[in-house]
Amino acid sequence: MTQKEVQTSIETLRNMRLQKLNDLADKMINPYPYTFDRTASAQELHDKYVDLQPGEEVSEYYNVAGRIMAMRNSGMFIDLMDSSGKIQLFTHKDNVPEDKIAILKLLDVGDIIGASGTVRRTPRGELSLKVKDFKILAKSLLPLPEKWHGLTDVETRYRQRYLDMIVNPEVRDTFRKRSLIIKEIRDYLTNHGFLEVETPMLQTIAGGAAARPFITYHNTLDMKMYLRIAPELHLKRLMVGGLSEKIFEINRNFRNEGISPKHNPEFTMLELYQAYVDYNEMMVLTENLISYVAQKVLGTMILDYQGKHIDLTPPWQRLTMTGAIKKYTDIDFSQLLSQPEAAEAAENLGVEIDENDSWGKILDKVFEVKVEPHLIQPVHIIDYPRDISPLSKPHRDNPRLVERFETRVNGWEIANAFSELTDPIDQKRRFEQQMEAKKAGDEEAHEVDEDYITALEYGLPPAGGLGVGIDRLIMLLTNSANIRDVIAFPTMRPRNPYVHPEKDEE
Repeated sequence: MTQKEVQTSIETLRNMRLQKLNDLADKMINPYPYTFDRTASAQELHDKYVDLQPGEEVSEYYNVAGRIMAMRNSGMFIDLMDSSGKIQLFTHKDNVPEDKIAILKLLDVGDIIGASGTVRRTPRGELSLKVKDFKILAKSLLPLPEKWHGLTDVETRYRQRYLDMIVNPEVRDTFRKRSLIIKEIRDYLTNHGFLEVETPMLQTIAGGAAARPFITYHNTLDMKMYLRIAPELHLKRLMVGGLSEKIFEINRNFRNEGISPKHNPEFTMLELYQAYVDYNEMMVLTENLISYVAQKVLGTMILDYQGKHIDLTPPWQRLTMTGAIKKYTDIDFSQLLSQPEAAEAAENLGVEIDENDSWGKILDKVFEVKVEPHLIQPVHIIDYPRDISPLSKPHRDNPRLVERFETRVNGWEIANAFSELTDPIDQKRRFEQQMEAKKAGDEEAHEVDEDYITALEYGLPPAGGLGVGIDRLIMLLTNSANIRDVIAFPTMRPRNPYVHPEKDEE
């Protein structure tokens, strides 16, 4: 069926439902009432009457409500779905008033109704509500899709998430798990003495990460502003202020970059800071937090992700960045001290680089191409180049490096953490180096945040900082192949799924 034929079919069905809406109005029935006194969910009834035998009925009276998912025998049997599950309604003429039986023909799959009656188990073992009365709560004017595998446009699931959730119980389960995962993260941190805080999403300087920002404009202040790419610099200001020695924020970040199965321009991050510790303690915290959440939500630390068995049980492996590159390429970049030497080695490996790439940038590109795909089990990649880590403390044993790690699982970056740079003079120098890179064409380079430098000059205690990508973590814990599967409304190019017949398409 062509797209035009599908659209015509939808319009025809909508017109039929509009006629039923008019018929309800003729009967003085409001198809969009204000309230309904629901007294039980489907799952509550299943749990309460799990031992009810076939053919048995109870005298207790219940009110249930939900969406019609199927109708059989002219509406005598209705599958009703609420947020907890499904229950069958039995609407026989011997039990339902005659005027209500007449309304059954005005119901459609997709309508939301409330029903009242007693519980019985059919001779075939189906728990049902023996309906005495029912009420239309929302008339559905558009038909539900029958099967998603019949859709020609698979992205309709993401564009119309509400439909995806209606017809796919596993999708609802994924997003309920998402909520639970975030709850368990929050509980773990607050139970370990962390204070939850909030920082601005609208900022005057795009800082705290190497990323391209979204730019907006404030009319009253007559100034350009940025959507937050990271909360880091504001969180560390709070540490300077002594609000708490342990703080965290579960935040929304925005980066004006590409879209992929593991990238969305709007995403959720956990970012936290702890005073008087370094990146070693952050590694332990990362392991304990993620393994704890997996155990609480899934009941296990062993994941089966897209056919791969991933063991989150601590402790996790640690590899230096240069050591990991040597392991998978046999090239020791720690011995290639100049940019030209590193560039030549990268080109020999078939890794594309730019002529302005620094030594550290070259290492990062080689790592991404040659190492990342091998890192399936959890591993902390530690000791990054200084020139790509402007917010990290210099490595105490090698000033060319910094005390930074990224945690990789399934080849993805799941966490990024530092021994935080607390020296204001060094920090300003790093920012200025970033500005030089920006002038040379690096659109992701940091800007100089003078107020942040001022804050550091008042004194930031030694601290470890950690960022965790919540969406990617949820992908792993829900066995989801695409980040769009765990973000309810992912960023997509708009496309009107249905044009009302009263309106002309532009």
